[in-house]
Amino acid sequence: MDVRVTDLPEVKVLTPRRFGDDRGYFCESWSRPRMAEQGLDFDFVQDNESLSATKGTLRGLHYQAPPFAQTKLVRVGKGAILDVAVDARKGSPRYGKWVAEEISAENGAQILVPRGFLHGFVTLTPDVLVMYKVDNVYDGASDGGVAWNDPDLGIDWGIDPSDAVLSAKDAAAQNFRDWQSPFEYGEY
Repeated sequence: MDVRVTDLPEVKVLTPRRFGDDRGYFCESWSRPRMAEQGLDFDFVQDNESLSATKGTLRGLHYQAPPFAQTKLVRVGKGAILDVAVDARKGSPRYGKWVAEEISAENGAQILVPRGFLHGFVTLTPDVLVMYKVDNVYDGASDGGVAWNDPDLGIDWGIDPSDAVLSAKDAAAQNFRDWQSPFEYGEY
């Protein structure tokens, strides 16, 4: 497994080795012992999956507040996305900074988004299947979001904003400057 650190050092790109032949390929998308050797030791407790039918579907920026904060390992089973993580830890020297990575079924890359970060993605193709592991269960009362198009964050989603396909929840999310982050730097 290749592990690459992004400009936000806590956010990593994990790319498993693929072993292919004329039938296709095999890969080990997660191995707890192998990842623990690299300092990535997580107890994933739930697998989630989303299907987005339309190119330009934007999901985010989402988080779960403590004590239900989640680390996510995100991968794509079909299609391609631009995956975004934003440092939301108060006191962090990178607070409000973001990274974006294109991950796809073709490139096999995965994004590790730790607790304390906002997360979102936009689909670059139609019929995108996104799967992600989380290290804490979902709790509706802890679920929250920040506006994907917040001017202070200035995220380049790579699409015309008028083409974004949004849920009502994401369309109504508050701006970053008005949001009170529940995350503290050094907490995780």
